[in-house]
Amino acid sequence: MDGRDGMRAADSDRAAVADRLRVALDEGRLDLREYDERLQRAYAARTYADLEVLLTDLPPVTPAQRSGLAPASGPTVSLLGDQLGPASTRGVTARWLAEVWFPYLRVIAIVVTIWVVTSLLSQELLYFWPAWVAGPWGAVLVVRTVSGVAAKEPQRQAIKRQRRRERKQAKRAIKPDEAPPTP
Repeated sequence: MDGRDGMRAADSDRAAVADRLRVALDEGRLDLREYDERLQRAYAARTYADLEVLLTDLPPVTPAQRSGLAPASGPTVSLLGDQLGPASTRGVTARWLAEVWFPYLRVIAIVVTIWVVTSLLSQELLYFWPAWVAGPWGAVLVVRTVSGVAAKEPQRQAIKRQRRRERKQAKRAIKPDEAPPTP
């Protein structure tokens, strides 16, 4: 091996390839099984040649400024979510946090209500067993929240939601034209 192909790859190089593979998965160019296989190979890669093999059949990512495609109407979001303004990012993050934490809060409210009712009916303060539900689940949610915000999960979900909306709008726009005439 000579030149750059034989050189050892750094962790940042592996992470960049992993990001490109994730984008290819989001675009539908890779299925989940193939994405998983390539991702494992990317993190096990030692040289640049090992990494380049994983991307040879994928087209390069073209920044929106140089793309020949017209942008979609309505609010646009980049593939990595880095084009969102601070206000949009806060709204997207708040929505994601609500989706993650509201089921937990509802269940804890129900469990604590059951504990309060049973304590009142027994006329004594019972052992606070809801802590066994709230504690472990809460710890898992804290880890999920921290890792999700660090990995920009709220922005990814916003992008997926936007794509679904655009597909639905496109389907609605097509359906009236294709409807058969009524006699």
